[in-house]
Amino acid sequence: MRLAMRRRPAVWLAWAGWLAWESCALLGADVIDRIAITVANQAITASQIDEEVRVTAFLNREKLDLSLAEKKAAAGRLLDQALIRREMELSHYPLPELSDAERELKGLQSRYESPQAFEEALRQYGITGAALREHLRFQLTVLRFIDYRFRPGIQVPDADIQSYYQQQLLKWREQGVQPVPSLEDERAQIEEILTQQQIDESLDSWLADARKQASIRYVDDSLKDGTLKDGRLK
Repeated sequence: MRLAMRRRPAVWLAWAGWLAWESCALLGADVIDRIAITVANQAITASQIDEEVRVTAFLNREKLDLSLAEKKAAAGRLLDQALIRREMELSHYPLPELSDAERELKGLQSRYESPQAFEEALRQYGITGAALREHLRFQLTVLRFIDYRFRPGIQVPDADIQSYYQQQLLKWREQGVQPVPSLEDERAQIEEILTQQQIDESLDSWLADARKQASIRYVDDSLKDGTLKDGRLK
């Protein structure tokens, strides 16, 4: 039986823009770029925020919403990306092969009934295939970097594994699951789930410290109130 893996929030599933910003424009758009936010020595522009909104909606298969609230959310993700990008540069962390991004792209294409339907969806969201490919490539880079940066320090006590198993055991009994998986059968998967949870917590803590230390300036004041509890920009 497969246990439900905790999925990282959309902020991690839509990491993308930094590589695409310099090489890909919105499909058919006539955008006058302007700086919206500066973080350390990096600039986040209005068109980058717009593209982040579009690609995130496409990846999540959500209705495109270009409201100010969505742009604030995108700006928050891009701020976090800027901080991780800086850490990757300091670590000389390499980009994945383009072939890795191509596999991700083919996986997305398989959701659609035909290549034409896929291209039409891209057109409706106002993004290009090239922009999406670079977004996917950087998404892979970030997810792998997070694993590389935080996994080595994670230890999962056996007591936590047993506690998680007992919780699942109650659910399986309520659901009438037969046969009930044993602890040893599920141990590796439970350990990975708990490891991922600790990685997410470590990342959140690191980002909170990084934001405090970084010099962040809002050129566009309308984006300022994108801060939610715990100081996390969404």
